Amino acid sequence: MEAVSHTSQWTAAARALETERDDRLFSDPFARALASDTGFDLLDKYGGGGLAEFVAIRTKYLDDAITSHVLEGGIRQVVLVAAGMDARAFRLRWPQDAVVYEVDHAALFEVKEGRLAERHAKPAVDRRIVGVDLTQPWTPKLREAGFDPAKPTLWVTEALLFFLTDEQVRGLLDHLSAASAPGSWLALDVLSEALLRNVGTRFFLNSLKADGIPWLFGTDDPETYFAASGWKVRRLDEPGQEGAGQGRWPYQVFPRDVPDVPRNWLLQAEYEG
Repeated sequence: MEAVSHTSQWTAAARALETERDDRLFSDPFARALASDTGFDLLDKYGGGGLAEFVAIRTKYLDDAITSHVLEGGIRQVVLVAAGMDARAFRLRWPQDAVVYEVDHAALFEVKEGRLAERHAKPAVDRRIVGVDLTQPWTPKLREAGFDPAKPTLWVTEALLFFLTDEQVRGLLDHLSAASAPGSWLALDVLSEALLRNVGTRFFLNSLKADGIPWLFGTDDPETYFAASGWKVRRLDEPGQEGAGQGRWPYQVFPRDVPDVPRNWLLQAEYEG
């Protein structure tokens, strides 16, 4: 698999540990198998500094976004961009007429499908995997799988943007806009630029870079950045706030007007065109 795809296994490892807590935020019975030893090794190496807690909070936040926009909001078309070792198609409740598209590298799916088969996993929704090169235009293959750009879509883009350059992030957001009908939503996480330049995160970021998985992109003004591609931020949260892991985040949450604070944004944005 691609080096970046290995990080999806560390995400799965963090989900497995969260699942095994008595006070778990969610349950993912497939996470441990999807993580494999690689995921736990990476989590041991990089899991300090609140990373494991953030994965748990982010997972729950995006789970709740799916519930809000699909079960309660009426969207029936969900695309998991860079789906990685995500198991939401198997572990969440879905309407009978919903369709979930998982988009990622074909090599990742070769590994993922084998691990799921070993667990006799059965999706709880019409699940369609789309193996693509995410560095190339990929929505044509999405359409071949049955995606309808005339219908509202919930795009879920988890743990991806920080691996991209500013140009690539802009291109992705524009790409999603071009494939979105009115009523579409975007749910994701994104770093602040302050986190990338903070002295306290330098050792961690240098270690990631040395292992070929550098974190590159962040923004201190998500509302303006996403609006430039037609996405109106309707919710902007940080770990530790109400509705975003309150009581589970080990660090203080600073007011928005405090400058130069490293932040992990969790957001939901509506397509405005």
